[in-house]
Amino acid sequence: MLMWASMGLIGLAVFIVANTMFQDEDQFKAQEKLENVKKKDASDHGFILKVSRPFFKRYISPIVSSMKGKKKIREKYKRPLASSGLTTYLTPDDFYSFKLFLIIGFPITFMAVRSFLEETWPMKLMIPLSIIGFIYPNIWVNGKIKARQAEILRNMPFAVDMLALSVEAGLDFVAAMAKVIDKARPSALVEEFEIMLKEIKVGASRAEALRNMSWRIDSIEMASFTATLIAADSVGASIGPILKGLSEEIRGKKSAAAEKAGATAATKILFPMLFLIVPAVFIVVAAPLVIELMA
Repeated sequence: MLMWASMGLIGLAVFIVANTMFQDEDQFKAQEKLENVKKKDASDHGFILKVSRPFFKRYISPIVSSMKGKKKIREKYKRPLASSGLTTYLTPDDFYSFKLFLIIGFPITFMAVRSFLEETWPMKLMIPLSIIGFIYPNIWVNGKIKARQAEILRNMPFAVDMLALSVEAGLDFVAAMAKVIDKARPSALVEEFEIMLKEIKVGASRAEALRNMSWRIDSIEMASFTATLIAADSVGASIGPILKGLSEEIRGKKSAAAEKAGATAATKILFPMLFLIVPAVFIVVAAPLVIELMA
């Protein structure tokens, strides 16, 4: 009786899940067609997201979107996604669904690998793997934020110089920004300039568009850059000399950061040298002596 009852309950569960999937299929396809935002290839964002996205986007994101605490979730993850450049690919609901999916995704992968290799790994490892699965997306996004901020900082001197030259040549700020977008090589900074230019074209003020760009990038250098431009715009000052000064300031900060990294390199290499290089050198030097003494 227990066996037949279990089989009946399993069949009922499969029927309910399949019925729900087929009922929501048309709605899901319509939603995908309505998403006319340009999206990057999933391979640009890592293998785990590429494999996981079809599942959590289809089955978990609708559940998260209907949760009562969805507003807090959106407020919490909106800025990190904007700073990492993932806004056009993941919504805050999708990101939280990604975290929930990996809670079961990592243990399932562990079980599959364990069975395939016929290993006897302890099953209690599934608990820390679930915790790692929930934390991993935050670590991944923080890494993308730092990499994107570094890329923006590398491209800022050239972009600011071109802005200054364009403004001094007689172009207004919007036309100068369009010139930078057209001439500069593709980068995260050019993407941010494109977003800012679109905001200005749809009716946002220059100060508001600059504040939004500073909020998205979330770096000290960009905050200083936008604050200076907003202050100059508010008093009606010419921004050409200001842009030149900002370019020199950014280059000075980059040089100082490079010098700091060079100064700390010796300290960072000390511990690997002690634990890896010194023992190898000791073995090479001492091994012949030990062999000779033994002989």
